[in-house]
Amino acid sequence: MSGTRGKAAGTAQAEAVVRTPLGAETAARPRRLGLALVVIATAQLMVVLDATIVNVALPHIQNALHFSGTNLEWVVNAYALAFGGLLMLGGRSGDLLGRRRIFLVGIALFALASLAGGLATDQAWLLIARIIQGVGGALAAPTSLSLIAVTFPEGKERNRAMGVFSAVSIAGAAIGLIAGGLLTSYADWRWVFFVNVPIAVVVLLLAPRVLPESERQTGRFDLAGAITGSLGLGALVYGLSEAATSFTNGRAISHWGDTKVIASLVAAVVLLVSFGLIEARSKHALVPPRVLASRDRTGAYLISLCIGTAMFGMFFFMTLFVQQVWGYSPVRSGIAYLPMVVTILLGAGLSSSLVSRIGARPLMIVGPAVAAGGMYWLSLISEHSTYAGGLLGPMMLTGLGMGLTFVPLSLVALTKVANNDAGAASSLLQVGQQVGGSIGLAILGTVAWSAVASNLKSAAATAGTHVSAAAQTAMTNHALAYGFGRGYLVSAGIALLGLVVSLIFIRVRRSDLEGIDPMAAPAA
Repeated sequence: MSGTRGKAAGTAQAEAVVRTPLGAETAARPRRLGLALVVIATAQLMVVLDATIVNVALPHIQNALHFSGTNLEWVVNAYALAFGGLLMLGGRSGDLLGRRRIFLVGIALFALASLAGGLATDQAWLLIARIIQGVGGALAAPTSLSLIAVTFPEGKERNRAMGVFSAVSIAGAAIGLIAGGLLTSYADWRWVFFVNVPIAVVVLLLAPRVLPESERQTGRFDLAGAITGSLGLGALVYGLSEAATSFTNGRAISHWGDTKVIASLVAAVVLLVSFGLIEARSKHALVPPRVLASRDRTGAYLISLCIGTAMFGMFFFMTLFVQQVWGYSPVRSGIAYLPMVVTILLGAGLSSSLVSRIGARPLMIVGPAVAAGGMYWLSLISEHSTYAGGLLGPMMLTGLGMGLTFVPLSLVALTKVANNDAGAASSLLQVGQQVGGSIGLAILGTVAWSAVASNLKSAAATAGTHVSAAAQTAMTNHALAYGFGRGYLVSAGIALLGLVVSLIFIRVRRSDLEGIDPMAAPAA
């Protein structure tokens, strides 16, 4: 029987004992597991898609609230900084104060901030709302993942739940682009915020009825660790966001040497090193060193970083490509992602059923390899390609690889974690994705825009001074396709790095994911 505690009994034959390392609250598990999964997955989707749903509405927000080009970036960065910086604190808060309690606080904050953002009448109002949204997301996201471990018995039920959770986590970015395009085109930019409110209200009403509360753990907050860790992650995300090379008037402008970028990245290194030293000595560490003691879990975090780096950059440049080169509208570009969302869901469903049969390692090898193949295929796209012939196939192949990877990734990150460390373990997985996204935009942006500028310069030198408008447009489209292709190649390489990490680090056994402890069974 999965998900229950039991002692080996009987002398006739050995009896496998089910181990629930995360589940001291097993008796409190609800019977309505399907509804509990809907609540958790809906909350996770709401938090994840908010990172991209606002992007589509940025031009409308700029016109309505009179943002400058530089200040407009903070509509995105304010959320990313608060969310990424406070994830570890959010995960540990759930461990110490109760996961359902912190989950509900996070969703309530997110809803209130969303309502405030939709009602914003000036820039400061909206930016403050975005910061509070990020705080709410940082509380809700890691506790939602750890709630799966508390709520669902180990084995098929937990694997299935993790499949759904992983699917919405990956597909959330694409769904945000689709929803953002529809809402801004057919309603108003304010609805990219308002849409969260009714969803959050339903989650807040249902969660107390279908989710169990975890026991509050003994201990206190590691204040020094919380300050250095949160500020360090925030400085890292900010520095990488500002470092991304921009493209203006045919020129790639590198920001890696900017004073604010250097200062932010240096501060991030100092703060994160200090955080590591503090955690190693603290009795109440925000991220206990024992969480990173597992080779498998550390590998899962590194793979999460690689996939986040490859995935977020790919989404960014794919959206630019279809809109700027192919002339897609925001709605059409969002709908173009639908097949990818479908294959992500299919991959996650397939992975959740296979992981109990073949284990996590084969899937964590095949998944990044398939995703890398899709990204390499995508690098061959040109301005003359068609959606069916040049984008659909690589997009679906990449989605399948992502779907296959994230279910075993999440399971491995939580395997053999003590109950009082589940939130910390969950938060690190999400930190990997968030920091990876920032790294991806910075590195891929530098590669892609530099290649675009170089190609344009070469084409202009060849064409001479007398170039028609049509020829100039053709040159620009070719340069964009070339530069973005180089970016996709880097994405493929980073996905392959995830494959290498899987080969080196992942050694988890299939029995570990099923909750069977072979050493606990008595001899026959």
